[in-house]
Amino acid sequence: MLRQFIIITIALTLTIMSCNSARDIDDLREAVMAEISAFNGEVGFAFISLDNPKDSLFINADQMFHAASTMKTPVMIEAYRQAWDGGITIQDPVLVHNTFRSIADGSEYSISAERDSGRELHERIGEMVPMRDIIYNMTILSGNLATNLVIDIVGAENVMRTMKDLGANDIQVLRGVEDMLAFERGMNNRTNARDLAILYGHLAEGTAVSVESDADMISILKDQRFREMIPAGLPEGTVVAHKTGSITGIRHDSGIVYLPDGRRYVLVILTRNNENNDDGYALGEAVSRAVYNWMR
Repeated sequence: MLRQFIIITIALTLTIMSCNSARDIDDLREAVMAEISAFNGEVGFAFISLDNPKDSLFINADQMFHAASTMKTPVMIEAYRQAWDGGITIQDPVLVHNTFRSIADGSEYSISAERDSGRELHERIGEMVPMRDIIYNMTILSGNLATNLVIDIVGAENVMRTMKDLGANDIQVLRGVEDMLAFERGMNNRTNARDLAILYGHLAEGTAVSVESDADMISILKDQRFREMIPAGLPEGTVVAHKTGSITGIRHDSGIVYLPDGRRYVLVILTRNNENNDDGYALGEAVSRAVYNWMR
């Protein structure tokens, strides 16, 4: 009996050691760096295991990038924060319009329907549409008209204040989308991987606004239509709550991955100076797969 007990104990010890070895964070760093090193561009990366936060990895995580459409997550959080505070409600009717003011000089500009992935909202100009429907378009379709409508209501300065309250100190949400005069003057929305990871950590834990509000935001993020990066590297059916961002030479993805056993992790992949835009997608897919395999 003693011999059998010793054999079982040794087997269990070896199993634990094997598991610990398989989950060594340096192994993850090596796997991720292998993909980044082969990429012809710049990358910002952040990973946090929400069930074991000591398992975190940050690579160029404080380097600032043009935010592209990842800034729409902070805008959504601010809308829900103001609703929680009682200033608005998520079901408030919003008049859909397409005239906005540049932060550069106050001149008017409009959103091009042809370049707007949420173009269906353009068909409702002049109508009253519930705020949540506009937020939904902004998030899952990355609608630019929808984004500017929400920013008009909540105020970019309030988005920035809430981001700092949440510990995302470097995110800059200065303006709406397609404010080309501001763009030409370098007045751009910017982010880094660490701050986006902080935001998604709050959303996952129900501390961005409230448990109920955060759950609703996550339900929207789970409906994301653009799935070329983080979800593309995962087994079919893996649940991801995420927001992408894409402009010329830039491909980003950021969100929460839900494993079949109930564990969750935050993953942020930012890329720029892509010689071929598809290269950013390929990198995001490969890095996402490496993280998932490490988590298994």
